[in-house]
Amino acid sequence: MGFRQGHPAVTAANPKTRLAELVAEAVRKAFPGSGEATVDLDRPKSADHGDFATNVALQLAKRVGMRPRDAAQAIVAALGGAPEIAKTDIAGPGFINFTLSKASRFGVVAAIQAAGAGFGRGRAGEGRTIMVEFVSANPTGPLHVGHGRQAALGDAISSLLEWQGWKVLREFYYNDAGNQIANLALSVQFRLREAAGLAAGADMHEDWYRGDYIRDIARDYAAENPGDAKGGDLEAIRRFAVAYLRGEQDADLRAFGVRFDSYYLESSLYADGKVEEAVRMLVAAGRTYESEGALWLRTTDFGDDKDRVMRKSDGTYTYFVPDVAYHLTKFRRGYANAVNVQGADHHSTVTRVRAGLQALAAGIPEGYPDYVLHQMVTVMRGGEEVKISKRAGSYVTVRDLVEEAGRDAVRWFFIMRKVDSHLVFDIDLAKSQSDENPVYYVQYAHARLCSVLREWGGDAASLASADLSALGTPHEVALAQALAQFPEVLGRAAREFAPHLVSFYLHDELAARLHTYYNAERFLVEDEAVKLARLALVAATRQVLANGLAVLGVGAPERM
Repeated sequence: MGFRQGHPAVTAANPKTRLAELVAEAVRKAFPGSGEATVDLDRPKSADHGDFATNVALQLAKRVGMRPRDAAQAIVAALGGAPEIAKTDIAGPGFINFTLSKASRFGVVAAIQAAGAGFGRGRAGEGRTIMVEFVSANPTGPLHVGHGRQAALGDAISSLLEWQGWKVLREFYYNDAGNQIANLALSVQFRLREAAGLAAGADMHEDWYRGDYIRDIARDYAAENPGDAKGGDLEAIRRFAVAYLRGEQDADLRAFGVRFDSYYLESSLYADGKVEEAVRMLVAAGRTYESEGALWLRTTDFGDDKDRVMRKSDGTYTYFVPDVAYHLTKFRRGYANAVNVQGADHHSTVTRVRAGLQALAAGIPEGYPDYVLHQMVTVMRGGEEVKISKRAGSYVTVRDLVEEAGRDAVRWFFIMRKVDSHLVFDIDLAKSQSDENPVYYVQYAHARLCSVLREWGGDAASLASADLSALGTPHEVALAQALAQFPEVLGRAAREFAPHLVSFYLHDELAARLHTYYNAERFLVEDEAVKLARLALVAATRQVLANGLAVLGVGAPERM
């Protein structure tokens, strides 16, 4: 008689976790008083060597005074007849290879059936809060592709943390103060004066913004403020331009499927006296000194290569001072855990901000906040780099890419590489409907399985009673192994702030094995037991593909 999904012996979502528990228990039984052993399980390079292997006997041999192979034999004997294990072999100097029972191999199908859209969720962050700050663009122009990569990464990291039980606050920090904002206002004022015949293009300062969006802002400002069509009120222009671009950026992010829970204005740090308070705290802590008319912070006390100016001789603050004040507010708001997703050009900021926070003597832990620094993006079309957007004037915008390649492709491509890898976004590849396009390859796997289940036409709930003992081909084993890895992949990706691990898993592990299985076997066969067992595996795979795509903010189409 075959086993069924509801049987207690096959409910473990991750057979690797269960096997590690069994081996650890066998070690305690075989060698009482020897202390705890770390049970690491790896997949053998050859499937002929079983499902997992461990070197725990080699670790223990010296401690228990035995040869490694003898220690391995003692552990195997202590395992007894565990139903999860079909076979054990001792290989080489003392490695133990395990072949799982069929019930253990395919028990993940039952776990997926039970958890559904929640399969893969963990509890590592349960009861804890974390702030994820990302994008944080100056409101001086449309979002460029670097912001887009940051938006996709930050949103996926937030989602991963939520899947591990964290309560996540997504925050956007608007840098609405400083010289760049002043130049924005002057740029719009110039276009107003130009339209009124009071200025010529040749008079435009090299630091001012030149994209078509500046003319759009000037046109709308004049329409709403007809009494100042010639741009006489620079402060009113500044407020209008900042609000205009905040609205534009918010619209771009909504179109990209990215949301924020909180927006924080740099200007409020000055208005509320938080910058001055942070400076007073640093002075009171004895970490500052004056030289050449400027106020300096002893950042070398905290690992910086040289001390840094806080307040220049003209009385204005350098950029990292409001950053220190801002992160002090994060900590005071109760976010003892925080991660910033920023471009690699912020590398020097990490040391300075952390040094400033430590110098405050405010109880903020070392290494606060965490940083994820990503490399920039190069956009290619037709084998050539695309550099200019007419609207932005000097760079490719997120909106350009989304409109041309689609949101799902853009989000996937921005996530699929390690953050410290330069990303080449090939528009032609992102738009192609081929196996070479990674997002198409994964989405097509999901759509394929939806098609199989539609063609079958049965009630998916009936698959809960499928007799999975009918499974066992190498392709089915490989697919079940991939499904079982999903919770572990999500946990690691959340710990390491590394969503590319999920895209790699979905493409190289799950979708690849599914397509191979699909091409090798028929699912709607005449043998009813085999058909239902395969459909149960198909339904489980479809669910995990959908869950993984959801974590990344990418759609899971049912038809393609």
